[in-house]
Amino acid sequence: MTRFLCQRLLWSLVVFAISSSGFAQQKRFSQPQPPARPFTIDDLLKIRRVAEPQLSPDGRTIAYSIADTDKDANKRDSQIYVISAEGGEPRQLTRGASSSSPRWSPDGKKIAFISARDGEPQIWIIDAASGQMRMVTSISTGAAGPVWSPDGKWLAFTSDVYPECPNDECNNRREKQAAESKVKAKLVNRLLFRHWKSWKDGKRSHVFIAASQGGPSRDVTPGDYDAPPFSLGGPDDYAFSPDSKELAFARNTDRVEALSTNGDIFVAPVNGGEVRRITGDNPANDLSPQYSPDGQYIAYRAQSKPGFESDRWRLMLYHRRTGQTHPLANQLDSSIESFAFSRDGQRIYFVASDRGRQPIYEVLIAHGTYKKLINESFNDDVSVSSDGKTLVFSRQSMTRPSEIYRANSDGTGVKQLTRTNDAYLGDFGLKPAEDVNWDGAAGAKVHGFLVKPPNFTPSKKWPLIVLIHGGPQGAWEDAWSYRWNPEVFAAAGYIVFTPNPRGSTGYGQKFVDEISGDWAGKVFTDITNGVAYLAALPFIDRDRMGAAGGSYGGYMIDWIEGHNEDPRFQFKALVSHAGIYNLTSMYGATEELWFPEWEFKGTPWTNPEMYRLWSPHMHAKNFKTPMLVVHGELDYRVPVGEGLQLFTTLQRQGVESKLLYFPDEGHWVLKPQNSELWYNTVLGWFDSHLKAKAQP
Repeated sequence: MTRFLCQRLLWSLVVFAISSSGFAQQKRFSQPQPPARPFTIDDLLKIRRVAEPQLSPDGRTIAYSIADTDKDANKRDSQIYVISAEGGEPRQLTRGASSSSPRWSPDGKKIAFISARDGEPQIWIIDAASGQMRMVTSISTGAAGPVWSPDGKWLAFTSDVYPECPNDECNNRREKQAAESKVKAKLVNRLLFRHWKSWKDGKRSHVFIAASQGGPSRDVTPGDYDAPPFSLGGPDDYAFSPDSKELAFARNTDRVEALSTNGDIFVAPVNGGEVRRITGDNPANDLSPQYSPDGQYIAYRAQSKPGFESDRWRLMLYHRRTGQTHPLANQLDSSIESFAFSRDGQRIYFVASDRGRQPIYEVLIAHGTYKKLINESFNDDVSVSSDGKTLVFSRQSMTRPSEIYRANSDGTGVKQLTRTNDAYLGDFGLKPAEDVNWDGAAGAKVHGFLVKPPNFTPSKKWPLIVLIHGGPQGAWEDAWSYRWNPEVFAAAGYIVFTPNPRGSTGYGQKFVDEISGDWAGKVFTDITNGVAYLAALPFIDRDRMGAAGGSYGGYMIDWIEGHNEDPRFQFKALVSHAGIYNLTSMYGATEELWFPEWEFKGTPWTNPEMYRLWSPHMHAKNFKTPMLVVHGELDYRVPVGEGLQLFTTLQRQGVESKLLYFPDEGHWVLKPQNSELWYNTVLGWFDSHLKAKAQP
């Protein structure tokens, strides 16, 4: 009896303790929470940028870089850090001058990286334990993208050089002559004489090799060609064979580069000898070579449609002994981005876009069959541990910038390793992106994201900003952005809509293809149907809606300016950044001519009807919506004349308009203080037109 009473008394005490704890928690959480601090452009600039995770050969340590913004100095500097693959506190390896591109030596004791701490960017090596460092290269034209040979004796890298120069002394002399000359005129005799934001000045990108112990650098891709050719992202375009005797690299040898997307894979003996092309049968791009660990294969990414830069990237496998090539994961209807072999060479891990996210996949070499391992979030930079049990990768979302994660090789046990920005971002209460689906043109299912303000309440009507992505073959993804950050717009008091209409990647290649030759057809319906769907929601104020976009997104804003008469809604303010306004003049001033010739099925003189049909300038008589125009002088993709023509037309038509002109920026606004001005000007423009009628 006594024992029974004691047990009842003990149980009563436990129940009381649990109930009291629950009451205390309920009382604590019922207290009014302080409002989230608004996330501003100044806060965005303070975000630390984690990048380039590199797993050590023994799989125990990860090297990576963190870039920090110095707004006063108007620049960003990065440093190299290391962290255990099990997690824990990171350790900073480099200090002082900016350092980036960390790469482990094969023995795992040293890290090569790029730094300009002694003038031009060069390869440096730091001892991971002691921190002692030394400079490896001293090439006058600078070094980028270091890659170790498996035996640790060599480092491959790229440098922009004068192809006619036989040695570095010649390159150095040419550089000094150009810098010291009072004449800055340029004389050109072929197309693609400038690219994105810089003049080529007769230079070519070449791959070099230098001994890891130091000494002169040797050009292994001589000739008047770029090796590797220009590409927007993707893995390295050069790699050593496992025995360190051969180097594979990509190069485009077509006569007119401005018309060509035909990179090929070549192989060359490291010690000199015959250079051999291994992908000559494909008239489109072949890039990103990687050797299998056993040396049997070279995997690479390939497209099949010449002249189409947004064709699907397939994963190909080249058998080095037989010369035969076949695709892997060929049934996957999405472009393959970064990839990595398993250490046993039996499988390849890769990432590919899927409806605004980027899962991690696995494909078996023997069968070519693939499966999705990690479905959630936007993942990249996959590497595999030496025992094959662990994946290391980066992950980001619209509410979280990139951090480093690990998982079991079967996709289970995902764990965040770095938390570089977690504490700082906790103050802002950023709302995660919400999936939105609607019916587009011809009944197609269209998808996008909605981002709400941190203090969102459905009882209030909110102004809406529609952000239209560039490309046009691109996508809004559940990923962090520095140039067009939806969370900054949302924190300023707007609901933000980021649609993925025709042309968007991650929804199958047919969906991508359907924008070419139809720049404001189905895609325009996709966007306007999505906006109309949102305008009917009870918390959206349909009288306070604006839209903004850059590049192709700017083009669509220019098109909307002449077609802003949808009976379901009307935009009250627009922002066009680097938008294409006059398709004919754009053709004559841009550099990558394969782009307009593919998109508009010819040139302005062979297919003038299509250029006229889809050119926003043909509808200038309908311009009436207030517009902010933004453009950079160094933009050679969409030359500044497009923005100037648009602004002139708006002013001539008596439309309320402003021009924000950056003499020191290209297609993107990158300098910190310029970025701050950009955000403040764009938000100020929308505030003046969309918040005047704000409801309580």
